Amino acid sequence: MNLKATALSITVLLASAVPMSPQAADKDPVARTERGQLVHDIVMKWGPHVQEAYRVKISSWTTDMRETFARIPIANLREAAAATNFEQMNEVLTGAPTSNAAAVKVVASVEKALGDAANDLVYVPVTPCRILDTRVAGGMIGADSTRHVDVSAVTNFAFQGGDSSNCGIGDAGSFAAVAVNFTVVTPSAAGYITAFPYLGTRPLAATVNYTAGDIRGNLAIVRLDQGASASEMSVYSYAQTHLVADVVGYFTNPQATALQCISTATSNTQVNAGATSNSVAPACPAGYTQTATNCQSSTWQMPFVFFTDGVCSAQNNSAVSATLRASRTCCRVPGR
Repeated sequence: MNLKATALSITVLLASAVPMSPQAADKDPVARTERGQLVHDIVMKWGPHVQEAYRVKISSWTTDMRETFARIPIANLREAAAATNFEQMNEVLTGAPTSNAAAVKVVASVEKALGDAANDLVYVPVTPCRILDTRVAGGMIGADSTRHVDVSAVTNFAFQGGDSSNCGIGDAGSFAAVAVNFTVVTPSAAGYITAFPYLGTRPLAATVNYTAGDIRGNLAIVRLDQGASASEMSVYSYAQTHLVADVVGYFTNPQATALQCISTATSNTQVNAGATSNSVAPACPAGYTQTATNCQSSTWQMPFVFFTDGVCSAQNNSAVSATLRASRTCCRVPGR
């Protein structure tokens, strides 16, 4: 969808589904028409900036801003449309400066594109390594009690009965979750253990169920506390038991990475003297998104009259045939 179509679409959407607040309600058709025109002007003026500066599609931005456009008083909308810079326009619309990420829908859209810090985690496998063994250090976990475990930022795990190395996770910084093989050893009675974030609310779910005298293991992925405390994980046991924990991997928070960009091959179109023509660039490879249309002319006398979505249009004002070239810049977020 091109810029004009996007602007038209959002103004049409304003007429349906989103009720206006009493402060923003337009009492007459003229005011409603003005609101549509102001929104159209804002989208046309700042949509390309949003797409280029924040890597957010114009259509996504206008959809996110739809309710704001519908509810804001018409006087504020006029002020936003008259703004001379994006920060001023955005502050009028949202009531907060652009630097305040929580209040800016553009920045929120970028965060969603990069990954949710609670859900879109990156798994890093490690060679299985022991980080806890209560038979070696600390003694049995008491019945109906909780043992706190240090997982990250550890030089070696010997103080918890574990390996004398950092197990490949101690120098990984703070991370969100860990994959652990838990093994209960000779519990005094039937029961269970539950692993959870350090000092967090203990869930009702069991991590390992056991019977008296059992030796039983289970793989679990445990969310960690990422605060300032030395410990990141707590383990509750219903009965007295020894516990062994072997780490097999960890989950880091999503991290922003530089865009990976390529240019497509060039399409060459011959344009006769005095004629106009289009040159359509090859499509972006799968997994890539177009970020720019690149146009070149073999003569200074063939100015570009239009270029978007991989299409270059030009008029050859020279006396001889000339070449119009088109390519696309295509980018993707490569991940961590």
